[in-house]
Amino acid sequence: MSDIAIRLHAFVSMLVADLKKERGQDLIEYAMLGGLIAIGILLVVGLMTGAISNMITGIGNCIDFNNGTTCTPGF
Repeated sequence: MSDIAIRLHAFVSMLVADLKKERGQDLIEYAMLGGLIAIGILLVVGLMTGAISNMITGIGNCIDFNNGTTCTPGF
């Protein structure tokens, strides 16, 4: 083989090796996982807003010293 062919082969091999590296892949995976968890938390809080509001009102009725309300925490 000629000197140019050997150098070209080495250069192409180096480029292929650089393309196969997976730098930054873990960071992207963690970012996607964090985003998925955040979306899940937002969905759960959004779906439970009424239940949380009812529970807070029920606890407030239990703490209230007005005898006209009944104590129903609403768990």
